[in-house]
Amino acid sequence: MNFFEQQRQAKRRTLLLIFLMMLAVLSLIAMSCLIMVIPVEDGDGNVIMDLELNRQLVGTVSAVIISIVLMGSLSKHWELSEGGKVVARRLDGRLINHSAQTLEEQRLLNVVEEMAIASGTAVPSVYLLPDLGINAFAAGLTPQNAVIGVTQGAINLLTREELQGVIAHEFSHIYNGDMRLNTRLVAIVHGIMVLGLTGSYILQGTEHVGKTPVSRNKFVAIPMLIGFALLIVGIAGTIFGNRIKAAISREREFLADATAVQYTRNPQGIAGALKKIGGYELGSAIKSPRAEEYSHLYFGPGATSSDSLASHPDLNERIRRVDAQWDGSFSKIAAPLTETQPPAVLPVPDAFGGVPAVAMAVLYDMNSIQASVAAIGAPQAEHLIEARRMLEDIPQSLKAAARTVDGAEAIVYGLLLSRSASLLGVQLEILREAIDDSMFSTLNLLREPLSSLNPGLRLPLLDLAIPSLQQLGKKPFAKVKHNLNRLIEADNETELLEWTLLRIVERNVEGAAPVQFKFGLFQCAEELMALLTALARAGQQNMPAASQALQFAWQGLAFERPQEMRVELQELTGLEAAIKRLRHLMPEERPALLNAMTRCVMHDGVVTVAEAEVFRAVADLLDCPLPPLLTAQALADDKVSEPAREETEPSRISVA
Repeated sequence: MNFFEQQRQAKRRTLLLIFLMMLAVLSLIAMSCLIMVIPVEDGDGNVIMDLELNRQLVGTVSAVIISIVLMGSLSKHWELSEGGKVVARRLDGRLINHSAQTLEEQRLLNVVEEMAIASGTAVPSVYLLPDLGINAFAAGLTPQNAVIGVTQGAINLLTREELQGVIAHEFSHIYNGDMRLNTRLVAIVHGIMVLGLTGSYILQGTEHVGKTPVSRNKFVAIPMLIGFALLIVGIAGTIFGNRIKAAISREREFLADATAVQYTRNPQGIAGALKKIGGYELGSAIKSPRAEEYSHLYFGPGATSSDSLASHPDLNERIRRVDAQWDGSFSKIAAPLTETQPPAVLPVPDAFGGVPAVAMAVLYDMNSIQASVAAIGAPQAEHLIEARRMLEDIPQSLKAAARTVDGAEAIVYGLLLSRSASLLGVQLEILREAIDDSMFSTLNLLREPLSSLNPGLRLPLLDLAIPSLQQLGKKPFAKVKHNLNRLIEADNETELLEWTLLRIVERNVEGAAPVQFKFGLFQCAEELMALLTALARAGQQNMPAASQALQFAWQGLAFERPQEMRVELQELTGLEAAIKRLRHLMPEERPALLNAMTRCVMHDGVVTVAEAEVFRAVADLLDCPLPPLLTAQALADDKVSEPAREETEPSRISVA
């Protein structure tokens, strides 16, 4: 199943979730009504309340329960709208992207960065949980505000291969739409839990019943019964909600395990991690008081529960699905002693040392871009290898800077600096007035490695800087954005690459609004023409060649090209409106969009590094994270190992 089919499935699962929770709420209303019609007597056997089941009672009960569930769910959803960092902080996680303190923490960052770059996405924020159990999670409403959380026990006990399998599993949840679904599950189950909390509060307010005259008992009987009904219903509803949560979660864990094997092409990685959980004295336990609330997010079960409420499949079954030859035995691993040796401290590198990478003029062919398009949402082992190579080629000075807030800000300024001496002077003067002396000095130190950076490494470097930029507040980032716009406008022209870099920074720091799949590609013909026109002009040397590229791109589409675009779409600045509409394309329409983009950039038979960079940046803005393009040699090596590929690999998209 490919990336776009997973998007369709995610939509269906959301609708199923809504249906099941509506069914749960209706069941709770029915249960409440039955409780409310139970006669209430005082200590002398006198009936003080005997309600009759009628439309008014059903309506009142329905209004109360639905209101409480909605308010509770919406409040939790609003709380979680800030992104996965809320979950990580609730579980006592510590952000380590720009403050790795040990060799184990740095190894974790390296693995996450490799997986992100291999998949064509920005590096997510990484949080380290203090728990000694082996566990991890992915949380967030969108890929832009996603975080990866990993326990201390995981980085202490897992090998690099095992850790890579776990991280690939969590990235699978991001690609397959599970992360947003899981966040909604948290909000809905919380809304039902509020019923029980509300009932307990009401009962606490009626504790004086029995100490007052019978005549007064009549005034508290109804609140007491309502409180009791809400308490019972809240408990029952929570069990119901947890059953739904567990059933959905178990199904997705199997898919994430299989996808992790496909990503890494190494079943022993994730299998080894699962085996260590089975043999480890502490298992995958997370001790936070809030651990149960987020149990369905974890790599392994964070707490013990009955089989029917278990958020994860049986551990033995998970292992056998990825390692059919497993003998069923676990190697025992003792819990660490309370007094342990302090971990090796990560040596602090020279802030601005290192040798810059050599700029290369690489050309990619049709197979290169097709292979990356086919791997959207499903990067392969060769993409991980390429990502590792990219990270090694980025100068140490730039990697160190990207992991600090000031350094990341200086990097995004530096990526927009012109190679023209006259324009560069204007841009530097703009920055000298807009930023403080410390930031300007940092930028000057980074200018040389940035100017000699391989163009194909600019997007990976930007991905590395995103977690640090996300630490900026709204006002500081607004100032950064203003400065970036001034740099772009310094020559009174806006290039496509400049525009896409700014948009990537914006959507990953400020977040991107969730999309509703509602358009066919033919309904966005003018917007598509605006996008293809921009790509053609960016990739061709003159207007006739750009026109031919646009014509070639449209030959693969099943509908006619518009005679002209709306005026507001004809300039590059109008491309933003076009991309906003194209983001709402139905998943099944997106392969045709990518095919058209591919034909556009492949009009002349090759794709330069600069063209590849623009292509990947635009694809990212369209929620189609494109893995790095592979050289002909890498593709040839992959073809040799093709028989070993999993049968679940998505089919490649061909360009006619």
